[in-house]
Amino acid sequence: MAKVTKAVVDKGLRESVFDMLMSDKNPFSELFHKINDRQYGILMVDANGEQRYVRIGAIVAEVREDMTAEELMNSEIEAYNTKQAEKEEKAKAKAEKIAKDKARREAEAKAKAEAEKDE
Repeated sequence: MAKVTKAVVDKGLRESVFDMLMSDKNPFSELFHKINDRQYGILMVDANGEQRYVRIGAIVAEVREDMTAEELMNSEIEAYNTKQAEKEEKAKAKAEKIAKDKARREAEAKAKAEAEKDE
């Protein structure tokens, strides 16, 4: 039996995903327009009142020799979660530094004001 080409396999997977997303059960499916075999698009209004074009694309990952599809998906989820946690830690450290610097500046200003008052 001949092996099915990657292009045909990927197209079939994308069609299956889009069929699930654009099914009659999804009340918003009629708002999406097929852009090409890989993307659907929708027009939306952003928080600034501007109309925007939003694309939804389906990317089929390559078959890998070193890991299964499930392992690949889990590794990408783990990498994303790790990055988000690192961002949160950096933001927390930045906020703490800002608060500490503000308190230091206020203390210095208060000390300077008291020194000037004593003169």
